Amino acid sequence: MVLPGTIWFLIFCYLPMFGTIIAFKDFKIHRDGFFASVLNSKWVGLENFNFLFSTEDAYIITRNTILYNVALISLGLVLAVGIAITLNELVNKRMAKVYQTAMFMPYFLSWVIISFFTFSFLSVDKGILNQVIVYFGGDPVSWYGDTRFWPYILIFMGIWKSIGYSSVVYLAAIAGIDKSYYEAAMIDGASKWQQIKFITLPLLKPLMVTLTILAIGGIFRSDFGLFYQIPRDSGVLYSVTNVIDTYIYRSMSTTGNLGMSTAAGLYQSIVGFIMVIVTNSIVKKISKENAIF
Repeated sequence: MVLPGTIWFLIFCYLPMFGTIIAFKDFKIHRDGFFASVLNSKWVGLENFNFLFSTEDAYIITRNTILYNVALISLGLVLAVGIAITLNELVNKRMAKVYQTAMFMPYFLSWVIISFFTFSFLSVDKGILNQVIVYFGGDPVSWYGDTRFWPYILIFMGIWKSIGYSSVVYLAAIAGIDKSYYEAAMIDGASKWQQIKFITLPLLKPLMVTLTILAIGGIFRSDFGLFYQIPRDSGVLYSVTNVIDTYIYRSMSTTGNLGMSTAAGLYQSIVGFIMVIVTNSIVKKISKENAIF
């Protein structure tokens, strides 16, 4: 039963690690194929990493990447747990399934489709929001030309798309909790809030810690579709929407340098690995039984 998963990891996770050598080479396509291209390309050391740190945008893209991920991870955790507990406490289980399905649907939509929905709300001349503002006597807002609103818009859209999936994970964990705990609590006169506080949340804590540690491992990565498609690649908004992934894409689309993109991916992976180790070490000092390893 483990064999298919092992083969999948070997083919798609471990074998491609050979390609990380491209991050240290001036990669040029060779007529004899990929491996010949890697071997015959000139070794340039850490030169490919310079483009991430030598530009004046380095601080902006790093700041945006970290702060957006911190907001999405923290808010996503709180809201996902809260929604999962709320759905579990609903008396009408049929309606709970309806709510759960409705919240899960956005997870299957691509960011391209969502970007058109967003544009229908934020369009300057025909957007729903601007029509409402004008109806009440206000002036239309140039949403795609004003940076003030976009941190909130991007965080809201990121949470809206992922919250359904995250809440299902916690809802499944709640369903696995032994019902005898709640029965004993009710016999002792515990209220619903006390049952949640002293039974549900403590038993969810290991899962919450594990998923948070794994999420922190990707803190230097961003959801490319969210930060590229939703703002519609508006140059005016780059100061608040540009993250490492979108910056790399725009750089690679103009230069076509595969070595630079590989260097950026390797940098993100190394930082993510370090973040997982550090976070897990902190958790181990606070509560050893909740650490991943």
